[in-house]
Amino acid sequence: MHASKSGRDATLRKPEPGDEFAIYKLIKESPPLDPNSIYSYHLLCRHFRDTCMVAEHNGEIVGFISAYLEPTRAQTLFVWQVVVAASQRGQGLAKTMLDALFDRPSCSAVDMLESTVNPSNLASRKLFESFARHHTYPLNESVFLEEDQFGDQEHEKEILLSIGPFTPGSSEQEK
Repeated sequence: MHASKSGRDATLRKPEPGDEFAIYKLIKESPPLDPNSIYSYHLLCRHFRDTCMVAEHNGEIVGFISAYLEPTRAQTLFVWQVVVAASQRGQGLAKTMLDALFDRPSCSAVDMLESTVNPSNLASRKLFESFARHHTYPLNESVFLEEDQFGDQEHEKEILLSIGPFTPGSSEQEK
């Protein structure tokens, strides 16, 4: 296990195959997030580990960000899910993890961050608004998916938050 950076009492690192069940459990225990299959978390830990982040405290996974570089826009980092264990909330861990992603070589050319949030997920909205405000990046929003696009699943619409464009590496200068 290689620690890449420490934030408060948590160690931040790349996820590894074998972390998927703990990640799944953390997300399942953190509504309003939708848990995906353990298989999908295995793929994130294996194929997208350079753009995902795990926070560990006392050997337990207490935070996770899943993100990937968009295949047709390699300068855009799409943040899929952000989760922090209830025991760690309110300490700035999500922001620390998000900032740490931009310190990685795999994100050095990124000039746009995108994510989707449900209207009721105020914690995620506040995280991304705070990130944009702190770094003085523009934030724009648009509808990504309407409720009816989820078929017979009951699901709120998804709002796309676009943060940027920004200068790669500029977040390090502002810390």
